[in-house]
Amino acid sequence: MDLVIFDLDGTLINSEAIILGAQYVTFERCGLPHPGREAGLGIVGLSLDIALAQLAGLERPDDRLTDKYREVFQAMRQQAFTDPALEEPLYPGVAETLTRLKAVSGVKLAVATGKSRKGAEYIVARHGWSDLFDVIQSADDAPSKPHPGMMLNAMAAVGAAPERTAMVGDSSFDIEMAVAAGVLPVAVSWGFQPAERLVALGARHVLARMDELPSVLGLREAA
Repeated sequence: MDLVIFDLDGTLINSEAIILGAQYVTFERCGLPHPGREAGLGIVGLSLDIALAQLAGLERPDDRLTDKYREVFQAMRQQAFTDPALEEPLYPGVAETLTRLKAVSGVKLAVATGKSRKGAEYIVARHGWSDLFDVIQSADDAPSKPHPGMMLNAMAAVGAAPERTAMVGDSSFDIEMAVAAGVLPVAVSWGFQPAERLVALGARHVLARMDELPSVLGLREAA
């Protein structure tokens, strides 16, 4: 492998509480019914404006809804410093596995997320990952998943070939994006969408634990 690309929400970080919380408050303030937890998590991974429009059953993005969500989400993120229920913790084994992968000679790491660049960089900085990821691709850099633009940009940035690149994610959008880009789709079992659906869409592997990833990819740390 030359490049391993990771989704953030539902793959590396458990952001369910803050995302659903912000959705419920936003929809209430905009006078809209929220369709529930499953639907709310099912759109995570899409670019925000597209995700919210789909969740609200709208034909096109609504700036009012998007702006209100951003306002609510930022307020909740500040609240998270004193309210543990709104924290966005790493899933078990994530920190250790990323460190192991970084130690593999010749392998680059990247992020491909539906978050804005500001949101992605916040997570990277918060967890001390500034020197870990070689590329960050966000909703500001390419069309929304499942379009393969983020993956193509990441591969071009480090000179990686599709057949030597893997995408690790928890959503249908991640797997469809990987398939469209011709890279290895790897699903996680702990994310926001059922693993069975991801396998049906083309996931070649399903991780039960993040520390399985290096062996699944055939990677070993430098001696």
